[in-house]
Amino acid sequence: MNLKTVLLSENIELPDNFFHNVQRYKEHLFKWNKIHNLTGAKDEKAIDAFIHDAVFPISFLPKAKNLLDIGTGAGFPGMILAMALPETEVTLVEPLAKRASFLQFVKADLHLANVTVVKKRVEDMEPQIFEIITSRAVTDTKMLLKLSENFRDTNSKLLFYKGEKVYDEVDASIKHQIIRAKNRHYLLVQGDSNAT
Repeated sequence: MNLKTVLLSENIELPDNFFHNVQRYKEHLFKWNKIHNLTGAKDEKAIDAFIHDAVFPISFLPKAKNLLDIGTGAGFPGMILAMALPETEVTLVEPLAKRASFLQFVKADLHLANVTVVKKRVEDMEPQIFEIITSRAVTDTKMLLKLSENFRDTNSKLLFYKGEKVYDEVDASIKHQIIRAKNRHYLLVQGDSNAT
């Protein structure tokens, strides 16, 4: 089954231009990847899996005014979420120049007015409160809680894309729930949880 069929079968609400934008994004990613090695996913099937993985949480996330993605890399999950959530202001934080340039290029090419690319480490950013903070494959949960301290309040939700080891990274001190999908554990944490 192709990506579109799968996402539509899961009743994930997506804007009309989502699949067009994703197609353009994939074309750019393949071109840039040959020169800059932005991601380990090298073929369409792998990229589609990453896109599905990025966008699946729309099925359970609340609507949000703004979202911060820590360590966006080649665009997962932040850029994909930005395409899927045109009403949400999405800030992509990526310290590596080649990846940040790619994100900026995609933003311009697809006219994504809701995207801001920040070429910095998240700890060097000015504090600002976000309703949702996401991160995939950056670091462990306690470190992510620490990195996100200046960007959340008690109402914020943190969504970390994790594997099976997620159970080793959380305990009773962290208010959380784990949503399991086929190849992924989504860790949803309440914004007033502390990194202890």
